[in-house]
Amino acid sequence: MNSTGKQGGSKTEQGTRRPNRRISGALIDAVCERLTKNQHVRRSLPGGGRLHVDRQLPFLCVYRRPIDRDDVGTDQLVKTSASYLIAPGDARHDEQISELVQRTVATLAGEFGAFLILELWSAPDGGQANDPAVPTVRPTFTVHVSDEEDVDRTVEVLEARLAKIKILKQGVTVEVVREGACHPPGLDPLLSEADARALDCTIIGLAVPPVYRKLASDQVFPPVMRALRRSLGLALRKAIFEFSCSKSTRHPAHYHALGRRAVVKAVWEVDRQLAEVSDAFDYLLLLNPVNSNDAYQSFKRRKFERVPTFHYRPLPIDTGLLKRQLYKVPIERIEDPALQHIFQEKQEELELKITMLRDRDTPAFIHESQQLFGAVDDELFDLAKDLLERLPRTATKAKEKAKDGDRVDAEEFAQRARAQIERYRQTFPGFEAAVRVTENVSGLIVSRGKLMINRRLSVPRGRVDALLAHEVGTHLLTYYNGRAQPFRQLYSGLAAYEGLQEGLAVMAEYLVGGLSRDRMRQLAARVVAARHLVDGASFVETFGVLRDTYGFGKRSAYTTTMRIYRGGGLTKDVVYLRGLRSVVRHVREGHKLRPLYVGKFALHHLPMIQELRHREVLKAAPLEPSYLSHKGAAARLAGVREGDGSVLQLVAEEESA
Repeated sequence: MNSTGKQGGSKTEQGTRRPNRRISGALIDAVCERLTKNQHVRRSLPGGGRLHVDRQLPFLCVYRRPIDRDDVGTDQLVKTSASYLIAPGDARHDEQISELVQRTVATLAGEFGAFLILELWSAPDGGQANDPAVPTVRPTFTVHVSDEEDVDRTVEVLEARLAKIKILKQGVTVEVVREGACHPPGLDPLLSEADARALDCTIIGLAVPPVYRKLASDQVFPPVMRALRRSLGLALRKAIFEFSCSKSTRHPAHYHALGRRAVVKAVWEVDRQLAEVSDAFDYLLLLNPVNSNDAYQSFKRRKFERVPTFHYRPLPIDTGLLKRQLYKVPIERIEDPALQHIFQEKQEELELKITMLRDRDTPAFIHESQQLFGAVDDELFDLAKDLLERLPRTATKAKEKAKDGDRVDAEEFAQRARAQIERYRQTFPGFEAAVRVTENVSGLIVSRGKLMINRRLSVPRGRVDALLAHEVGTHLLTYYNGRAQPFRQLYSGLAAYEGLQEGLAVMAEYLVGGLSRDRMRQLAARVVAARHLVDGASFVETFGVLRDTYGFGKRSAYTTTMRIYRGGGLTKDVVYLRGLRSVVRHVREGHKLRPLYVGKFALHHLPMIQELRHREVLKAAPLEPSYLSHKGAAARLAGVREGDGSVLQLVAEEESA
């Protein structure tokens, strides 16, 4: 079976026929035949029902819609599972639904030696415990299990995980009932006790407090629903994992391995539409002044006392129309809560970036920038000042020249970059990065899989390996690793990916022995400049602080200030030091770097990335950075792991090297 869910075939083969008025024997035969072949099943059923089985799995989550009351939203709770049945509670369909369940269980129990049905329903409205606006009474989840069932550990896992759920920051209560029915009130059991026993099938019922909708109403609270779907889905998956390990003949490697693998059409469509919006503009390129060199000369002629004027590329988009296109993307159609969350975050970030482009060079821009990249908190500001004070710039120009030795110009740097790209291409032909030398960027910038180099670039030869590790070995590598994944968002970047990207890139400089004193001062200066910007300092004032207080050269102080004040106040550059600090702490906690190169994402996305890897939705990254095998890299990483978790130790180690 193709895990991407793109396999071909007719609609009949794909299981997407129009629903019949009844569940025929032929339909049940077709379902069982596909399950026997380990093929997915997606069938619409009478009364708005749905059968979705991703592949051969030892469980089925069931929801039957009551006929005596509205029950808006509850069906969404089972759709998080890789195997679920939504069926009408109408007695006219009871016999057909029971036959469908019995045949499905018989087919799959034969593969696993045991089977679990988790039937879910909403607790009746009418009590304060079901109202998330009332904090004095906790919502209650009730687990129903037969006293005859030997599934204590499975129930314990379910109970423990349910107890961790928070509803609007409130805790919940979990009760376990071991006598009585394991199915919704007013409905017959899906299987008789004798049939369940004969099929080695365990049935557990779960009554869920309907906190996701207004009391005695059909008004759903979307944020509460999204959070509950995610947390409840995790609880069910962990309980199923315990059942699989203790009762079935197949033991999954991880509880996430029980999640969905096949990706439905709605996901591909959302991914494509978001990528179209993202590809409609190049955010950083549009915020990068096209006259940075000329502006510096003008600033210098005016004795650094008048704010330079920056010019930008014309916007190639109509921001209003692009926002309209963005919010037409039907993210709500995605049943998978992990993917829905990732895509929704990206939609919100794109909306903010489009707004910033609209407000470029206006007073509103700086506030939107802080919303996107975060403010400079006191801890980060203090760290930056501490670095600048511990690493004062005391070298004379003569000493600096001697230390730098010969320098590399733009053309030579481009040749070195192309050579490194070619080495990566030998391992992975899909690494199709290009290198361009141009007047229209400041310094170095990676944009959509291309490395763009300012024609006047000149860097010390000793910094070349560090810059290549930063730009090619991190930014380009994660771009093309992301392109090898099924989702475009992994190369265009999930929301807030910049912090981890720049943290990894600076860590790369350290691992190749190129994180110099001057480089650390530069990262600290960006934080200090951003804090002064936010506090209301002018371009000239911030330039003066960097030059006069912290000893930066005129050109260096200008470049840092320009990067922070471009567009009207772009605080993005604080992510370098913040990101480095996060990566250092990540390594210090015993985590590995390799899982972070699968694409462009934020550190808080890592659990979701790992979940999607376990589910085989994402593939292993085709490339690893060559600098992880660099001479001395292992020792440096070990030093970080055994250190105090501070970036200051990187400076100390570099200085003593």
